Amino acid sequence: MRILVLNGPNLILLGVREPGLYGTVDYDGLLALIQKECDALGVQVRFYQSNHEGDLVDAIQAARLDCDGIVLNPGAYTHTSIAILDALKAVALPAAEVHITDINQREEFRKVSYAGMACQAHFIGQGLAGYLNAVRWLAENYSK
Repeated sequence: MRILVLNGPNLILLGVREPGLYGTVDYDGLLALIQKECDALGVQVRFYQSNHEGDLVDAIQAARLDCDGIVLNPGAYTHTSIAILDALKAVALPAAEVHITDINQREEFRKVSYAGMACQAHFIGQGLAGYLNAVRWLAENYSK
């Protein structure tokens, strides 16, 4: 199985950005945790992060050519991007939405997830473990 782990704006600042909400592990530390889990599961993983909506759409579209699933944390685009929703629907790959914090317990505007409307599973408010749970879910449900 091959998966794309896709992260949106500001996730590159993990460990720096609001550590009380997002923790102190930096972005490279997150990638190392995910890589270790993927290695243990025999899953090939590719990582991509961008602060730009169109780049995220391009990455989703490209995933249809070489991936079996997507783990997605669209960051703030969760609540604004119909383009990401449409890209996920168009490629029709199984997708798991991840949010480090519980978006349902935060500001009102964060409670709507456009991207999540095209995802088959949601790992919300589980901290970095949400990524690992998403990878496991894809491996358990969509391995070929």
